[in-house]
This record gives sequence, structure tokens and C-alpha cells, in this order.
Amino acid sequence: MPTSSSHQGAADEPVPTTAYPPSSSTYGYDEANGSGTSSSIWHKILGRRGIVGLTVDVAAPMPKQRLASTAARNGTAAGLASGSTKPSAPPSQPPASRWRTPEFYLYYLVFAIAIPLMVWVPIQLSQPSNPNYARFATHLKPGWLMGRWRDDSDFQYRSFRDYVPALLGIMGLYLALSAVASRLPEWGSAGRGAYRSLSTSGGAAATSPRRNRLPFLLGFTTLFLLALHGVNSLKLLTILIANYQLYRLVAGRAYVAPLLIWTFNVSMLAAVHWNDGFPWGRLLGEQVAGWLDEQPYTGLLPRWQINFNISMLRLVSYGLDRHWAALSPSSPSSPSSSSSSSSSLSTAEQPGQTDNRLRSSTPRPAAEYASLPLYLAHILYPPLFIAGPIMSFNDFASQVSRPAMVPRANVVRYAIRFGVCMLTMEFILHFIYVNAIKDTPHGWSGASPLELSMIGFWNLIIVWLKLLLPWRFFRLWALADGVDPPENMVRCMANNYSTLGFWRSWHRSYNLWVVRYIYVPCQTGWGSGSRQGGGRRNSSTLTTLAATLLVFTFVALWHDLSLRLLTWGWLITLFILPEVLCKKLIPASAYGHHPWYRHVAAIGGVGNVLLMMGANLVGFAIGVEGAKYLVEQLFTTAQGARFMVLACGTLFVGVQVMFEYREEEARKGIARKC
Repeated sequence: MPTSSSHQGAADEPVPTTAYPPSSSTYGYDEANGSGTSSSIWHKILGRRGIVGLTVDVAAPMPKQRLASTAARNGTAAGLASGSTKPSAPPSQPPASRWRTPEFYLYYLVFAIAIPLMVWVPIQLSQPSNPNYARFATHLKPGWLMGRWRDDSDFQYRSFRDYVPALLGIMGLYLALSAVASRLPEWGSAGRGAYRSLSTSGGAAATSPRRNRLPFLLGFTTLFLLALHGVNSLKLLTILIANYQLYRLVAGRAYVAPLLIWTFNVSMLAAVHWNDGFPWGRLLGEQVAGWLDEQPYTGLLPRWQINFNISMLRLVSYGLDRHWAALSPSSPSSPSSSSSSSSSLSTAEQPGQTDNRLRSSTPRPAAEYASLPLYLAHILYPPLFIAGPIMSFNDFASQVSRPAMVPRANVVRYAIRFGVCMLTMEFILHFIYVNAIKDTPHGWSGASPLELSMIGFWNLIIVWLKLLLPWRFFRLWALADGVDPPENMVRCMANNYSTLGFWRSWHRSYNLWVVRYIYVPCQTGWGSGSRQGGGRRNSSTLTTLAATLLVFTFVALWHDLSLRLLTWGWLITLFILPEVLCKKLIPASAYGHHPWYRHVAAIGGVGNVLLMMGANLVGFAIGVEGAKYLVEQLFTTAQGARFMVLACGTLFVGVQVMFEYREEEARKGIARKC
């Protein structure tokens, strides 16, 4: 399945120098020695990068001088350690490839048996011969592939699928109008609108190579917001203006600003959801304003409060970025004083060398934080408004000032990958009806442990794809517009053995957000709080676990104010504990050079996979009742015990292949923490 990239909580290492793809000699690695994927067949199918060609290019490769330090810091590719590249060879160069060793030929045999079985079992469960077929068949609709019916039970994917044609039309109109606006005479020079006020204050637009960027964004966003939410847009704008005024008053006040920013926004998020978006009839009376809650006045998406979850993240980002910039002595106050910041960003803004972390941590000129138009453009940016990915204010403002130079070929390849992902989802829904089985009361009754496991596994694949598709689409829209947001879903769901790595790679932009605005401030102290020179970081195990518990509690409640997701958040925190403890007890820095370490690490990875699947099955697939039934079948029946032994052996093989895939990435100059 297509994958992509990441840092600090899910990111690739930033690489400001080397061209991409790198030459193998850069890393002391010679493809000609037989350790690389140098065969002509591999080259024809996957290109020069071999199997790593399956990785989406969202960051440049790791330069030679950083390869050793990254390998040494990351330790082994172990679920025991941190889910990173391991130094089983001298850290100056990655270890020799194991793809063509007898050990891996044995693993290929296991794959040749296990993968077809994992596909065949759910397909058989989806046949009319299944005794439960009549129960879940009501969730099926006529399909378009080979005369098959299609699983139409997932509301989220169905909504996105139905809106794809309209979204493509809006995207095309937006990009066309943006191109036209950039070719018109500069509106700001005529003294019109927000663009002039921003450019005269030394803000982003003053240095923007794209004319009329900010006024175009404001104009299109106004129409876009009215079309989406109608008169409910006024409620959202009221919250935005209130936030802006609050930030203007408290920015730079240690402790006070973070407390007020968080209290106001969390309270507003809860109030909006508990009051169902504050219907006009409830606010002003049914007789006076009840008619405003009816179509067509409420727009295409009347429930504006659903999108407010993501808007709230941007509001906190703007507030804390502005606050930390006010505390930072290096914060630029004008374009001339921000030359150092611009130079520090220049390499990150070169084609293929974007670095979201660098842009996020670099303060912007004070006039940009004071600009109400730029603030509104960040919160309401059309390509990312509905579902993200999430960008910090600093990152967004830097790209309005200096748009990311994304090569057109990269955008085309990204669009092709999106199309492949969409087709993959369609094929799954036409042949594997596990989501319908899951949504049918006791639709899985009578299933064997293997069948139950595959129902859960493929449900997680569907969850992964249904989230990946809108995120990839909206990121594609932003890339085509010259804005490079962080990538989400940087690993396939089935390519994770580390609990920490899985979290980092799943909703990467959200992970970067919680790391920057919750996790790190919890360890450095909220008084300084900034990631650009704040307090000293306390990385003790107890502090780490406390910060992790706070993070996942917020994550669960942010998704939905429900006990089920709160249970999921606490389970994830609990399941991270073994990995953290093993990392302390058996560090890769001390034992990574031993041959046995990789295999012990793989055993730890198997445990992590079982824990992660258990937590996510409860939160997103078969629920508590289904999970209890699965555990009962696994541990109280002979058939379940046999399956568990075989499943653990298969997972061990899978984890070993995941290790080697990450080694291959290191040989190609890619380093990740997931």
C-alpha cells in the first residue's frame, strides 16, 4: 500500500542539502555489491530506489553527516526500543541488505502462504454461503466492479465518495481563479482591502512572489464558507474574532496566556458540541429565528460544529505561536529584522526540501501575528478547512509569504497515488464486506478465531483508507496551490510494530500538533512553553507517561466526547508502557550490536502489534463486546490456541520484514521515528 514520511512525533529527519534521490555512495553503500535492489527487474518495476520507491516523497533524504547520528540515536529497529533504524553495523553506514539471505527466503515462503490466506478468508465470509449473509446484506448496494455488490455501510467514506465530483470541481475552480488572480495587477498597491494593510505593516504579503494572494484567499474563503455553512458561518466567525481579541490582549504573558488560550478553546469546543452548534432557534427564539435553521440557509454542511474540531486546533496554534513569539528574544518584528529567519527557512523551502518543523518553530514578524486577514486565512484556508491536514500558524504564514516550490511532477505523482488508493478502497468494498459484518449485530457470530481476526484486521484497513483518502485529496489540493502541509498516514496500517511509531505515523499532522502544543510544554513547563528555546526538557519515564496520558485523553475527547474513545485513549497509554520500559531496560545503544537483539526486538514487536490491534479493535472496529468474544475464542479453545501460536509466528516474520524495510530506507538516506 502506498505510504509516505515524517519527524518528532512522526517526522523524517530534515535534510537541507542533498539532491533526491541520493547516490548510494553518499551513504557508504554500494548497490553493485549485491546488497541493494540492483536487478533490472526491480529497476523497471520500482525505479532506482527499489522497494523504498513505495514511499511518498515529502522530504529530502538524509545527508551523510546525519546518517550516523540518526542511526546511533534511533537505536535498533525494535518495537522494544523506539521503532527506528538499528545500528547492527557500524553507524557510519547501514548494515548489508538481508533481502537475499536464506533467512528472508524463509520469510518469503511464510508471506506466500499468509497473505493470500488473509485475503481469501474475508472474501469467503462475504459470500452468500455465509450463514449470516442475510443479516448484513442490507448494508450492500449495487456496485460497479465485475457485477459485485458494494459494502456501503461506512457513512464517513460514503459521504466523501459522493462528494468527490463536487470537490474536484471546486478544486479546479479554486486553482483556476488563483492563477488568474496572481496575474492581475497588484490590488494592494491601489490601497484596497486587507492586502494593503498587511503589506504596509511588513507582513507576509509584502514579500510574497504571488500577487494578490491574501485578498484572493479572503474572497474565495468568504464564498466557500457561506456555501458550506450558510448563516451558521456567523457563529464560527464570532468565535474567531473573540479568539483574536483574546490573543491580542494576553500574548506574551507567561502562564496566563496558555491558561486562557486552552481554557477558552476547550470550553468553546465542549459548549459547541453539547449545544449541537447553538441552533438559531435556541439562541434567538423559535418564532424569531427558527427559520434560519432550515435549508437553504444552513448551507451544504449545516452541522458546522463538526468542522470546528479542526478549527479549534488552528486557533490554539495561532494563540500559542503568537504568545511564544512575544516571549522569544529572537522573534523578528519586521521584514528587515527577520532576515535570519528567512535564511533559516530558505533551504526548507527549496523543491523537495520542505521542513514543516523548521517553519513551525521559526517565529514570524510581529505584523503577521497582528494581521487579522492572515489569521482568518489560516483558520479558514479552503483546501484544508474541512479535514486538514493541520498546519501551525507559523508554517502557514511562512508559505503565504514564500509559497512552497513543489515540482509539478511531484504533484502529478501524488495525484496518481491518490487515484490508486481510491481504487484500492473500491476493490476492498466490492469483495470484502467486513464493515457490513461489523455494523450488523452479531454479524460475526459463529466465526472462527482466524475469521474474527480477519474481520478486525480488514476493518482497520478500511478505517486507515477512509481517513487516508480525504487527507490525501485535501493535501493534493494544497500542494497544487503551492502550500505544503504535513503528510498524514505516513505508514500503511499493517506496517507498524511500535506503539509510539504507530501513533506518530497515523495522523501525523495531528501528532505534530499535540507534540508541539501539549507534549513538549508538559515537559518544559508552560511558562516558557516554546519549542524554540523554552525551559529545560524533563524526559523522565514518569513525566513522559504523565504527558502521554494527558495527550491521549485530549485526543480521545477531541475526537468524540464518549466513554468508548476515552477507553481507547487510556488503553493506548497503557500499551505504550511496556515499550517505554523495555527501551530503558534493554537500550539499543548497549545491546544493538548483538545478533540476538534483532530477534528479541521482533518478539517485542509482536507483543506491540497484538496490543495495538486490541486497542484499535475496541475503539474503531468490533467494539468491547466483539473484542471480549475474540479473546474468549483465542484463549479458551484449542483451535484458538493453535491459531494464536501460528499468528504470533506470522507476526514475527512480518516484524522482521518491517525492520528490513526501514534498513532499506536508511540505505537510501531516509530516516524516520516510525
